[in-house]
Amino acid sequence: MRWDGQKVETAAAEAVLPGMDVRTLPGLVRSVRTPDFAGVTFHEVLCRSALNRVPDASSVPFRWTVNPMRGCLHACAYCFARPTHEYLDLGAGRDFESQIVVKTNVVEVLRAELGRATWRREHVALGTNTDPYQRAEGRYRLMPGILEALASSGTPLSVLTKGTLLRRDLPLLADVAAAGGSVAVSISLATVDEELQQLLEPGTPTPRARLGLVRAVRDAGLPCGVLVAPVLPWLTDSEEHLDALLGALAEAGATGVSVMALHLRGAVKPLMEDWLRTHRPGLLARYRRLYGRSAYTSDEYRHWLDARVGPLLSRHGFADPRGHRAWRAGSTSWPAASGGPAEASPAAATVPAPTVATLF
Repeated sequence: MRWDGQKVETAAAEAVLPGMDVRTLPGLVRSVRTPDFAGVTFHEVLCRSALNRVPDASSVPFRWTVNPMRGCLHACAYCFARPTHEYLDLGAGRDFESQIVVKTNVVEVLRAELGRATWRREHVALGTNTDPYQRAEGRYRLMPGILEALASSGTPLSVLTKGTLLRRDLPLLADVAAAGGSVAVSISLATVDEELQQLLEPGTPTPRARLGLVRAVRDAGLPCGVLVAPVLPWLTDSEEHLDALLGALAEAGATGVSVMALHLRGAVKPLMEDWLRTHRPGLLARYRRLYGRSAYTSDEYRHWLDARVGPLLSRHGFADPRGHRAWRAGSTSWPAASGGPAEASPAAATVPAPTVATLF
């Protein structure tokens, strides 16, 4: 991608950008702005590695990720990945939404890593940190090369996204699956309330657009799991809300659903409190009581939400004999999770801490 006319500054060996230098952001080549993304600066870097190893202590069912960008234009108030920007001496708030790091050579580096004799073709997950199909992907076009590199090497892959730009690459994913490759596609959708969605996730496609994306994935001949996450206490955990959401997913053709409650790690908690203070001030004290000093709710809340969600999953055809549809290596649904807040007795779900992959 070339935006030379919009260049802010080129980073030579010792060049320094405002608030950032090459010691903080290794491989920095230049920073650019464009009128198409008002208020956003893209920091183009040359990464040393594309494959990120997930710590063995993590409970997620994959060991490798690829993250073509850092920071996210979706600007979700609750995003668990926000604290990763602090490793770059950037803020988890507005900086996360407006200072986007783009690994412009990620495809070439990934191909080289996948070509090594030591690569064991383990599952690689895309979209586990910031969204690979956020709007900037339409300009940088990194994902087709990433998908082709993984597929041609025989590496199983999964994609989780809120971005309708995924439609562009569905023919490629369908071809990979038709040729016997292992492909899993999941869409993230927390609410069908468009007014609430615009307040919580102002940079994301609408719920209607994401339901259309589920249909498009199914029309392409691919299974499509949906991650109903996060379930937000007193905002999206009512029976009426969950029933409407799961009913819409069933109608759209989703092949699996996993449910995960809101967790608030690190800087995300005060940011979410700021959001509540602005948009739902009456819930601020409740959230403080519910989460206390923890990032998670309680076992009591988890059991409450399980009891509420279980029958709804069965009603809409998403439950197997074990209740929540379970994730397994190579499956088409996202990892199952449970937990969330209750109207009567909010407590906390015990949810695995999200993985923080290496930056470069």
